[in-house]
Amino acid sequence: MTKPSALPGHSAEKPMREANDSYDDMAAQGLQKMGYQQELTRSRGLFHILFMTLAIMAVPFGLAAPIATSLIGGGPATMIWGWVLISITTQPLALSLAEICSKYPTSAGAYYWCFRLTSPGRRLLSSWINGWLTMVGVWTISLSVTFGTAQILVAGVGIFHPEWVPTAWQTYLVFLGITITSTLIGVFLNRTLPIIDIICACWTALGVVVILVCLSVKAASGRHSAGFALGHFDPSFSGWTPGWSFFIGLLPPAYTYAAIGMVASMAEEVHNPSVQLPLALAWSIPISFVVGLIFLLPILFTLPDIPTLLAVPGGQPIGVLFELIMGSKGGGFGIWLIVFGIGMFCAISICCAASRATWSFARDKAIPLHKFWSKVNHPLGDVPLNAYLLSLAVQLLLGLIFLGSTAAFNAFVGVAVICLGASYAMPIAISLANGRKDMEDCPFSLGRWGFAINLFAVLWTAFEIVLFSMPAVIPVTQISMNYASVVFVGFAAISAVWYLINGRSNYQGPPLPEEISTDERNSTTSSHSKLPAMAHVSTTD
Repeated sequence: MTKPSALPGHSAEKPMREANDSYDDMAAQGLQKMGYQQELTRSRGLFHILFMTLAIMAVPFGLAAPIATSLIGGGPATMIWGWVLISITTQPLALSLAEICSKYPTSAGAYYWCFRLTSPGRRLLSSWINGWLTMVGVWTISLSVTFGTAQILVAGVGIFHPEWVPTAWQTYLVFLGITITSTLIGVFLNRTLPIIDIICACWTALGVVVILVCLSVKAASGRHSAGFALGHFDPSFSGWTPGWSFFIGLLPPAYTYAAIGMVASMAEEVHNPSVQLPLALAWSIPISFVVGLIFLLPILFTLPDIPTLLAVPGGQPIGVLFELIMGSKGGGFGIWLIVFGIGMFCAISICCAASRATWSFARDKAIPLHKFWSKVNHPLGDVPLNAYLLSLAVQLLLGLIFLGSTAAFNAFVGVAVICLGASYAMPIAISLANGRKDMEDCPFSLGRWGFAINLFAVLWTAFEIVLFSMPAVIPVTQISMNYASVVFVGFAAISAVWYLINGRSNYQGPPLPEEISTDERNSTTSSHSKLPAMAHVSTTD
């Protein structure tokens, strides 16, 4: 009788499981050396984490949701060449993050990297600032994705009911349903999330091919020459000078790549994070670039009248755009459904990553009621349930702002790009200031090109922060004003006040590994007038 181990595929699965178990043991030991216990289950390999990174970027969704900004910023030329430019300029950032992540593969991510790279006297404040930049960034980028998906759903309804103009509270209820659904899937299907990421990759790949074929064949609103699709530039809708108008139109591609570093929050659920996470980060940009080209080109060659698209009630023209190109409501709805599905997959993945970032920061006692938020629910499959619920609550509360001011709410997209960009740039800049001496033994090393790559990443991120604080159109009105800088300063003030009230006396930063000398440990804590800190294994205490 044939043994089960001799069945086709079974003999191959067993060595793979054994290899993963071996990697898991080594990863857990490495995590313990960084001062943390293994609390989450390592269930993701290279392709799982790569597909999750691509799901978070969600290129067709990221380019489609804020497409009106690209149309205002110049139209076809801004859309295609902006995508090329941002893809090229984001690659150095991805490589820089991959290098640091390979040395410090923990869900704490950038604030842990700042803590380890900063001098002992300043590392507590450095990690605190970065941690709150990360928190604001992951919460607002998750909010923008779930709300953007809600607006795309409303646009889909508008295909069949163009006379319906949803009120603010109706849009909020749609957002409520999408956000809660995404959270419930992440909580109760945690073990299935790696498979969902694979399904997302297949959906996206097949979807952009379907979009390419269908739009190219139908072209009901007419076809354009290559000169128009690749070179037409009209900055008149923004009111800015042509050069600055082009940069304003870069928000959609920059928004698409804004959450690239969030995948670091999944480090403690990856089998071999020192190798697999950097590879996922490095390859996600080239893959996304190709997907973006396949998605954009058929739209640009068949683009309907731009003023018509910008006049759509509610400001989300994607449903009308597909309907006009396909020449029928059914055809437009079919193409719309592809983008909406990608948005839902993105919402699931990004809410998952946000919960891990929240859990990790609470684990290091930086969030009020940290004992509660840092608990892990083991019966559900090692899910940081309470952190999930905190992230959900923050999104729902911030979403209420939409009921009072759509302009203030729209600022959160810019705030997400600013906060996440700043949180990524900080550890890279600190490493540069240290002469990159901490990067010499990284498993994923940039070698002699490291300094130039790091420097470009920091400078470009600084430029983006300034860029996305500017209004999209001028003259500026109460509605068109970009409140991103105001919201950013508001969150900064809140984190500063909390540091003075609680953080200064209770926040000890991430745990220091045993190989750090006692003198350095004492230097870190004494400079903040605190009791001597011991390397600790962070759990829920």
